[in-house]
Amino acid sequence: MVAGDQAAMERWAGLALAASAILALIFANSGLSGIYSAILGFPIHVAIGDFAIAKPLRLWVNDGLMAIFFLLVGLEIKREFLAGELSDWRRAVLPLIAACGGFAVPALLFVALNSGSPQNITAWAVPTATDIAFVVGLIAALGRLVPFSLKVFVLAIAIIDDLMAVVVIAVFYTAKLSLPMLGLAMVCLAILVAFNRLGVRRIAAYMLVGIVMWALVLKSGVHATLAGVAMGFVVPLLMKSAATPLEDLEHGLKPWVSFLIVPIFAFANAGVPLAGMGLDALFAPLTMGIILGLFLGKQFGIFGATWIAVRAGLSPRPAGSTWLQVYGAAVLCGIGFTMSLFIGSLSFSDPALQDRMRLGVIVGSLASAIFGVLVLWIAAKRAPVGP
Repeated sequence: MVAGDQAAMERWAGLALAASAILALIFANSGLSGIYSAILGFPIHVAIGDFAIAKPLRLWVNDGLMAIFFLLVGLEIKREFLAGELSDWRRAVLPLIAACGGFAVPALLFVALNSGSPQNITAWAVPTATDIAFVVGLIAALGRLVPFSLKVFVLAIAIIDDLMAVVVIAVFYTAKLSLPMLGLAMVCLAILVAFNRLGVRRIAAYMLVGIVMWALVLKSGVHATLAGVAMGFVVPLLMKSAATPLEDLEHGLKPWVSFLIVPIFAFANAGVPLAGMGLDALFAPLTMGIILGLFLGKQFGIFGATWIAVRAGLSPRPAGSTWLQVYGAAVLCGIGFTMSLFIGSLSFSDPALQDRMRLGVIVGSLASAIFGVLVLWIAAKRAPVGP
């Protein structure tokens, strides 16, 4: 795919995601709210003998379709660390430090605002996330206003951010374990690793075993989306071959994930009923912790860590970019949307807390998007400054 086509796809993917979120808000706050709730609550039961999975439609989206999203995440992480910008530690050190700052500061800010509520603390990871689709889509829409090196820097931060989110989900959002199911899932993973080592290149073979592994992981108590990440890690990246299974699968999945799976997830999870939500809901510690974590924590964490790393001589600033442009990119990374909503869906079962979490994610992400674009637009109008 040529650069122009890639940029166009990223712009349209961001628009599709935004349109789905807006549509969800319209459905949830109109006469269609009953239909919206009925669709997402529609029960779907799948059984093979005694092995059965029964969930409402929203959870099929969150546990099933999002496993494909996380498969793409796993593929992207592996490619970046083996053959991309993160394969050279000298290029990886700056986005790695920046991503760590962008993870720690929002989490600490959220915990500080919610320290008096043990129930709220379970959502500490919600403001640590960055939505690749939204951020990359906005950067693509800005075109030449953003230097290419800065685009690569932001993409690397988002990739590392996704890896940290995967670890958080695995460690902190795992229910009671079923060791027999987890053991069978590990057998599937071992088969996939054997496929890789034996040079199996047919994607269908990986997909077949991967589907079985997903069902077993779902039943084990570990969140099922991690099966998608694990599968992404074992699909081979054949560096000496023109035909690369990992890149073929990544390119094949990208349009489906960007224009179908992520918009469906946004539609299923962004529908916040605003009726009865006043300033008390907006300024509640849970909501404000997420808003401030995304809008302030992300920008200060990423920009502060980047500034310290550059001043300490650990890495140069992204070539051709000013400090104001780096700051604008850091602000954009506060768009948590998809990943924040996903982590938030794992944090609570109480519908009222779910709604406040979603409100925080939407407001914090929207503020980061508007202010980040404004900063980058102003930065582009100024003459470049020295380091």
